[in-house]
Amino acid sequence: MENDTGGCYFRLRMLLRDMRYYRLPADADSRLIASDGQNAYDLSTARASLRSFGDLASVATIVDTDIDEITDRLVQDAAVVDPETVSTEAKLPVIPNEVWAAGVTYEISSDAREQESGRPDIYQDVYENERPELFFKATSSRTVGPGNSVGIRTDSEWNVPEPELAVVIYRGTIVGYTVGNDVSSRSLEGKNPLYLPQAKVYNKCCALGPCIASTGSISDPHELDMSMTIERDGTRVFDDTTSTSKMVRTCEELTSYLTRCNAVAELTVLLTGTCLVPPDEFTLQDGDRIVIDVENIGTLTNVVETVRK
Repeated sequence: MENDTGGCYFRLRMLLRDMRYYRLPADADSRLIASDGQNAYDLSTARASLRSFGDLASVATIVDTDIDEITDRLVQDAAVVDPETVSTEAKLPVIPNEVWAAGVTYEISSDAREQESGRPDIYQDVYENERPELFFKATSSRTVGPGNSVGIRTDSEWNVPEPELAVVIYRGTIVGYTVGNDVSSRSLEGKNPLYLPQAKVYNKCCALGPCIASTGSISDPHELDMSMTIERDGTRVFDDTTSTSKMVRTCEELTSYLTRCNAVAELTVLLTGTCLVPPDEFTLQDGDRIVIDVENIGTLTNVVETVRK
C-alpha cells in the first residue's frame, strides 16, 4: 500500500509539471488557480497569501526553486475548481508592472514596417543588426485580459492586432509564457517612426491571457504554432497561422537586451514580435472579434472598441 501511495504521488508530481496558471476574481482580491489540463486547483485556499502569479514567483525565488515545485507542494491542500469556471471567469493572468515589446523579430514584420513607413533602411538595419528593437508598450492600467475589449484610437485610420508570444519575467528571469496582442496604430507609425510611442501606447492597447504556462511546461518556446482569426458580424475576415520557429531572435536574447542597463520592474511582460500581419487594406473596426491561439499555452479572445478617452 505504501508503495502504491508513493507511486500515485510521484505520478501526480510528474503530471503537475505541465501547469497553466489563471487568475480568477474574488470578493476583495483575486484567486490563483493552477491547472494541469484535467484538474484545476485553487492555490489561494492552500495558502491565503497566494493571490497572484507574482506571489507564487516571489515564493519560488525565496526558497530557490521553480514555480511548479511550489505548486506540487500545495495542490494536496488546495480546493478543486471546476475547469469550466476557470475558462469562463479567467481574468488578466498577471498584473504586470510594465509591458515591453520587441519589433522586427520576424522577416515579414520587417517587410510590413517598411511598407507602412516608406523608410526601408531603418527596419532592415534592425533586422540584420545584433541589437533588437525594444520599446515600452503598456502599464497594467492599459492592459486587458481575456474577454475584455481591446482598443483602437480615434485619431488613427489604420489599426491592426499583432498576435505575439509573451514572456513573463520575474526579477530578470523568464518564469513563464502567455499570449499577447500588441494592438497598433499603423497609420501613426507610418507617418513617422518617431510617432511609435503614440502608435503603441494608449488605453486598452495590450491584451494578455488567458493563462501563464510555466517554463517547465513549454519544452521549446521557439517551436510553437500560432494562429489568429478575426471575425466581423459573424464572418471570418482574417485567418492565418505561423510558428515561433520563424523568429530570428530568442526569448533569452530579447530578455537579455531588455534587462541590460535597465532596471525593469519586478514583474514584467515582454512581447516578442509578430509575423501574422493582416493585408494593408484591412483595419480593425468596433465589434471585431480577435482570437489568438498559441500552442500549449492557450487562446486569447477580445472584442474591439474605439477608445475615446
